[in-house]
Amino acid sequence: MNLETRDMIVKKLLDAQEAVRDFEMFSKHTKDEEVARAFKHFAEECGTQAHELQRLADKYRSN
Repeated sequence: MNLETRDMIVKKLLDAQEAVRDFEMFSKHTKDEEVARAFKHFAEECGTQAHELQRLADKYRSN
């Protein structure tokens, strides 16, 4: 599999966005507050990664 740089960025962007959704959903479906807080934190971290990946994808789209 020979991926271009933009393809790699978009793939990881989609992975990060999915992780955000998963962690948010899981945080709402557990009764354990410690786990819920951890999942919310993980969602925020993945959101930060997704934001930066989106910025990079936009940069490559304009080139």
